[in-house]
Amino acid sequence: MTRIELATLRDELVECRQCPRLVAWREKTARDKRAAFREDEYWGRPVPGFGDAQAGVLVVGLAPAAHGANRTGRMFTGDRAGDWLYRAMHRAGFANQPLSRDRDDGLELSGAYVTAGVRCAPPKNRPTTGERDRCAPFLRRELELLWPGLHTVVALGGFAFSVVLGILAGRGLPIPRPRPRFGHGVEVDLGRVAVLASYHPSQQNTFTGKLTEPMFDAVWGRAAERGGG
Repeated sequence: MTRIELATLRDELVECRQCPRLVAWREKTARDKRAAFREDEYWGRPVPGFGDAQAGVLVVGLAPAAHGANRTGRMFTGDRAGDWLYRAMHRAGFANQPLSRDRDDGLELSGAYVTAGVRCAPPKNRPTTGERDRCAPFLRRELELLWPGLHTVVALGGFAFSVVLGILAGRGLPIPRPRPRFGHGVEVDLGRVAVLASYHPSQQNTFTGKLTEPMFDAVWGRAAERGGG
């Protein structure tokens, strides 16, 4: 049933046009293609979540990359951040392969579901507060559908960390006061579920060494450990 309900949510999400600025940007980017992808047909719509409908780990990023998921139509697919994410998930046993190039590349996730706080590519990768809030119901509904088996949420970056804690607070979970501050490796144990914080595997973070593969692997190792993997 969860798989069917996630598919229904997906169909609703991809038709969303609630945020005029994001609609205009995602569609402009899909028309004005990057030269390296000029032969590609860009997705240019909101990007749905992807993964195992029985997931124990929910992975939440910021938003689709303009020439990554906005092009391919699958979260963290077709860009360097996705390369980092799925390599790490593969090493931890959550993905059947380390590469994510397009929607038909055979990638499958086991025990994990990947989504984002905002579903349309934002200009300069910076969604507004209003855009975040209008998009939040989609993430809230995904979390609700996955809730029976969920034990861990991996928040990639401070934006995702804030969004996740806000949604979990809305479910009545006991968020510590003062609210935990984002930092790589921070773990917020809420009893029913834990939130693991990681630096986002963005090109800026990985090129500068702010996030290294051992640092990222430590987060994924902890997620696997929490699930008994």
